[in-house]
Amino acid sequence: MTSNRIGYYLKEGMVSVFNHGFMSFASICIIVACLIIMGSFSLLSLNVDSIIYRMESENEILAYIDESLSDVDARALESRIEQVPNVASAQFVSREEAMESFVKQYENTSLFDGVDATVFRHRYIIKLDDISLMAKTQTDLLSVRGIAKINAHLEISEGFVRIRNIVTTVSVSLVVILLVISLFIMSNTIKLTTFERREEIAIMKMVGATSSFIRWPFVVEGLVLAAFGSLSAYILQYGIYRLVTEKLIGNTGFSFITFIPFSQIAVPMLIVFVAVGFVVGVIGSLIAIRNYLKV
Repeated sequence: MTSNRIGYYLKEGMVSVFNHGFMSFASICIIVACLIIMGSFSLLSLNVDSIIYRMESENEILAYIDESLSDVDARALESRIEQVPNVASAQFVSREEAMESFVKQYENTSLFDGVDATVFRHRYIIKLDDISLMAKTQTDLLSVRGIAKINAHLEISEGFVRIRNIVTTVSVSLVVILLVISLFIMSNTIKLTTFERREEIAIMKMVGATSSFIRWPFVVEGLVLAAFGSLSAYILQYGIYRLVTEKLIGNTGFSFITFIPFSQIAVPMLIVFVAVGFVVGVIGSLIAIRNYLKV
């Protein structure tokens, strides 16, 4: 492909964008809207996954040991507990350590003078690999001989897992739907251009112009519209994400939530926005022009 041809493609594509200013602006707005909706739900899904991952690293199950077991037998359960599927680690806590931790929660420790550590049970602090399997893991742990009781926050873990599944399903569905909508709008916008130039395209075909020579200016037009739309959507997405996260962080009701800094996902999101925009632009252009090349 010579430099003259490249210059011709770029010139024709840019001219077409500005000659159909209103439709080009409409296409850019549609791309921006679709990308922001897709990006917002993707960011929501990422943050929910991050929260659940943090819960998996911080959430603990307490396994209380049967009082009839000696200290040696209670400590010997560690290897058996760690063999249970989905158990990441098990930390033994003696009666004395449990009492010490309990007493520290109160300012007036004199209330516990004379209280013997034997009122507490030996226990294990157990961390899980996947909190969505907490209920099954609880059942498996109870089957370990020597474990008398399990204390697990099933409602919290199940609630977050349910939210993650809903957000993931909605995000994937929206991405597919909005991609189809974007392709439809883009192809119809470029179809207006090709309709006005249908006679010119027919003449070019009859004098021997190749399909690729005719097609490339429209592809360039689609790429230009996609580039403007993608970059505009990326800038707006950054502003929206920063505004929403700052508002939620400032709200005491959401103080326990930690959001992913935009700087950590800035480059991947830019790549995805540009890639999606370019795919929409190229495919939309090819769909729009294909019927007019059949001369």
